[in-house]
Amino acid sequence: MASVIDWINFIVLVMSTVLMAYFYIKSVRPAALEKKIGESAYPKCKRYRIIASTFEVLTIVNYLIYYFYPLSIDFPRLLPWEYWVSVVVGFAIFIPSLILMFKGLRDAGNESLEPKKEHTLNSGIYETLRHPQAVGEAPIWLAISFFLNSPFLVLYSFLWFPIFYVFCIAEERDLVIRYGPPYLEYRDRVGFLIPKRKRTD
Repeated sequence: MASVIDWINFIVLVMSTVLMAYFYIKSVRPAALEKKIGESAYPKCKRYRIIASTFEVLTIVNYLIYYFYPLSIDFPRLLPWEYWVSVVVGFAIFIPSLILMFKGLRDAGNESLEPKKEHTLNSGIYETLRHPQAVGEAPIWLAISFFLNSPFLVLYSFLWFPIFYVFCIAEERDLVIRYGPPYLEYRDRVGFLIPKRKRTD
């Protein structure tokens, strides 16, 4: 029975990851979609964001289930050191990532959950980094894996880094459509995933 549960959970994990990515990418393209269907694109993208968030929560549940039902394959179940080491590493990743993600959420306001046509360019942490939420959120999956002490989940969590990179690229393309030259100027001035060094004239 356990071998059935572990493979079902793994399949659902992969599907949830793919569907979360698919719907999130669709949710960050309201300006492009507006050209096809008009202003109803924004509430539609909000629905896509909610669906993506639902699959993200399901993915977290899959991580937790994996701890109790790891795949029945020849692969280590636990990381090769004392559990407290995994906890320390997990918190070392989790705390700064969470702070950065929440600063991004705070400064983006409702735009994080609900794309709005009238929303202006973000300020605050966004004057230092163009995608603080992505930079903060992607490593959190790695932190969860360390908390669960699972080498498989640690490896799996590295998939989130290219996934969030694609999220950022898709969002930037739409922001260029949405804001035009002001966003291009902002993009030249502010770092993509790491802060830019200040120019000294």
